Amino acid sequence: MKKLYGVTTAMVTPFDKNGTVDLKAVEELTEFLISKGVHCLYPLGTTGEMLKLSVSERKAIAETVVKTANKRITVYIHVGDIVFDNVIELAKHAHTIGADGIGAVTPVYFGVNEREMEHYYVKLSKSLPVDFPVYLYSIPQCASNELSVDVVEKIVEKCENVVGLKYSFPDFTLTSKYLNVNNGDFDVVFGPDHLFLPALTLGCTGTVSGVSSVYPEPFVALYDAYQEGNIEKAREIQRIATKYCDALKNGSNMSYFKEALKMRGLNGGYMKAPHLDITEDEIADLKKKLEEIKEDVHVIVEQ
Repeated sequence: MKKLYGVTTAMVTPFDKNGTVDLKAVEELTEFLISKGVHCLYPLGTTGEMLKLSVSERKAIAETVVKTANKRITVYIHVGDIVFDNVIELAKHAHTIGADGIGAVTPVYFGVNEREMEHYYVKLSKSLPVDFPVYLYSIPQCASNELSVDVVEKIVEKCENVVGLKYSFPDFTLTSKYLNVNNGDFDVVFGPDHLFLPALTLGCTGTVSGVSSVYPEPFVALYDAYQEGNIEKAREIQRIATKYCDALKNGSNMSYFKEALKMRGLNGGYMKAPHLDITEDEIADLKKKLEEIKEDVHVIVEQ
């Protein structure tokens, strides 16, 4: 059973100018990320604008990433959706195409109580083989629902294949409580990538990073330095990684990711309605900031 660890890259979804998914660009991004040494891929999450996509589009993207990766790297497919039948369908599809596991965000927009939250994840997990891993995914600032530690404990007790949690809110107190689920035998990957190093020191197994979809190098270098026990180097790299996070608006506007990918020679694509691409002035400002950061890089090799 392959789990999420290290730098798990939350992948951008490139669209053409008409809002159609550009599968060739998805393939190229997959190759780029693998070449940069990221440890896992996580398409179709928040960074991938999953709720703007149809089920058929999501299946096509999942198939493209899995096929392109060709077992060279761990691939988890995010399957969360506002329609629960879609969640089940996408989860089964991920297993069928040979993904290594899935992540699923909590129910979104409509509030759910703890009984409903538990039922949601238990039913999802029980629809899959017991050896196919599932990560819970909590991003309360977007989903309007949060996973309590008690509910996580109940889910894990009932579902052997629920092995971890992606937590995307910068609350280290709650993170530490998640890490104690199942007597500590429970993985947590941290979403706020500007806090990658402190999350590792707390006990998280890695980050699920949207910024690494554009700049994987500092995150991979940070993880390597941490694994080597070189904390001073890891701190310096985190400082640089955080500058990239800030320049790219910490994932609050995916157009920044897509324009930065274009600056790196990749097809980041365009935004899909209702969102718009950033303006020419914003692009120029972004380019200036990224060039300034690059001049400051002296502990990693930019490629």
